[in-house]
Amino acid sequence: MTDLKNKVAIITGASSGIGEATAHLLAEKGVKVVLAARRVEKLEALKNDIEKNGGTAEIVVTDVSHKVAVQHLADHTIDKFGKIDFLINNAGLMPLSFVKNLHIDEWEKMIDVNIKGVMYAVAAVLPNMRKNKYGHIINISSVAGKKVMPGSAVYSATKFAVRAFTEGLRMELSPQENIRATSIEPGAVATELTNTITDDEIQQFVDKLKEMEMLTSEDIARAILYAVEQPQHVNIGELLIMPKEQG
Repeated sequence: MTDLKNKVAIITGASSGIGEATAHLLAEKGVKVVLAARRVEKLEALKNDIEKNGGTAEIVVTDVSHKVAVQHLADHTIDKFGKIDFLINNAGLMPLSFVKNLHIDEWEKMIDVNIKGVMYAVAAVLPNMRKNKYGHIINISSVAGKKVMPGSAVYSATKFAVRAFTEGLRMELSPQENIRATSIEPGAVATELTNTITDDEIQQFVDKLKEMEMLTSEDIARAILYAVEQPQHVNIGELLIMPKEQG
């Protein structure tokens, strides 16, 4: 297994949910975590918790839909720690809606965050990873990146894109550059994602999800840890993680 002590990880969407849980778990393993999100108060609280437990954390307030902000995130990480070993591309939105209801502003936000934000972060960290001939890019896709359902058309489109992009990264970078790429594909997770849903017609789907035992953020954090801890000759291309009750 790879020794994670003193590795450096950027985690986007770190202020809650999967990003927050992953930050805690990686910091416990000795990874220096750079916490990126828009909500500074939550980032500060997370940083304090990590440092109280002996970990190392840095905050960079970042909106991943802005290319300049994401480049600043990478530059700051290199200035502070000298390298970027892991990118956990976790920031995302899930305002599910039926296409006929034309929530076009929400479609655009999902494309900006879920696709462009992922690509901006990869573009920002890649030069340092290539220079060091080392790195691991973890992109958070979804079961919705494999399976479309009514109400998920646009969200699924963004997560299909993330999964395809990640596979392309793996094929291009892993053999020659020693940079691994993994798509993590959660099913239903108890996070804040459903809070962005404004389409009343989709609420029945959300209520049904809450009837089953959903995954926790810690479940997904452990999957991320599993991927990054693998020996260097091993690339976990994708991990699909589902609640046992989810169809």
